[in-house]
Amino acid sequence: MKSDFTMIPKKREKKELIGLMQGCNQITERFGLSLSEKQIQNLEEHRIKALQNTGRIEFGEGILKKLAYAFCDSPFLLPNSYEETLIELQDLFYYFKTESMERISDDELIEVMKEVYNGKAQGSLSYLSQTALEDLCRNLRFDSSDSMQGRDPQK
Repeated sequence: MKSDFTMIPKKREKKELIGLMQGCNQITERFGLSLSEKQIQNLEEHRIKALQNTGRIEFGEGILKKLAYAFCDSPFLLPNSYEETLIELQDLFYYFKTESMERISDDELIEVMKEVYNGKAQGSLSYLSQTALEDLCRNLRFDSSDSMQGRDPQK
């Protein structure tokens, strides 16, 4: 029997995300950051690819709104690179959520990402992904007590 179940978001879900992120714009605009409907659709397309690439599924609102709220006050997040940075942060989130073997909550991972991004990384997504998050996940896999605190493992 053929299954009609699909993991690809339906049009209704895409419209919900657009509405959700447009609501998010009301907060992020205070920091000079906002997304157009086209940019939101692009973020959704990248979200689907990131989920497929990491073998993850997501229920509910997803993580994009939390990322936008968490990072909107960053001194390193600029309006001309806002969309691209959110795409990269979203990709990093899904990748490292998988790499951490679910041993850290979504909110804790976002907190660590923001702390390192605004601190040692000074806005460098390369530093964030290639050092701090790799170390965090390695420590989580080997059950290091430092990493369980949800803090930058390099401190």
